Amino acid sequence: MKPPRLNIYIVDDDEDVRRSLVMLLHAQGHAMQAFESGEAFLAQVDVASQYGCAVLDLRMQGMSGIEVFDQLLARRSPLVVLFLSGHGDIELALEQVKKGACDWIPKPSTPQVLAKLTPALELAAQRAVDHQRWSTLTDREREVVKPLARGLSSREIARLLKPEVGFRVVDTYRARIFEKLQVANATELAVWVARNGWLLREDPPHAKVKP
Repeated sequence: MKPPRLNIYIVDDDEDVRRSLVMLLHAQGHAMQAFESGEAFLAQVDVASQYGCAVLDLRMQGMSGIEVFDQLLARRSPLVVLFLSGHGDIELALEQVKKGACDWIPKPSTPQVLAKLTPALELAAQRAVDHQRWSTLTDREREVVKPLARGLSSREIARLLKPEVGFRVVDTYRARIFEKLQVANATELAVWVARNGWLLREDPPHAKVKP
């Protein structure tokens, strides 16, 4: 599997902050784009298919960083989020971490971005791999992932599926899922699922379920 390109997106309505971060990250050889608003970022970037890190200012004119983050979650974007936050917004920033953001950086200490960016990009690389592997599953296999990760047996899962199937069919799904996601057992699958809550939101209904 080809290693994905990781991009960094800086979204901040403060031109001085954007310029500072661009200069800082450009010196490190990172590929990046800067946007003056959340609206511009979401309009110009296909966030559902890009891998990397989004550095969002918590408070901006127009769409806030929190609203941008909510959009990333709704679109199941693989982008890892770092928040830039003023000292008065620490609790608010921590709430976003609980929702799934990677971390937050207090303003004006933007040089801390480098220290926070390394683990964020490592997570982004893992998300990219997981995303690509997830895309190889059929709709039916995806339907089986969550109950399988909860430890349900093939017979129990078979009864949950609509239309219901035989448990040996579920055994086949199980084997395919383990192979495609490269996990050895249901315990490892549970870890995979916990790591990818951003990805395993409910799929939109499909007109036809693949076998």
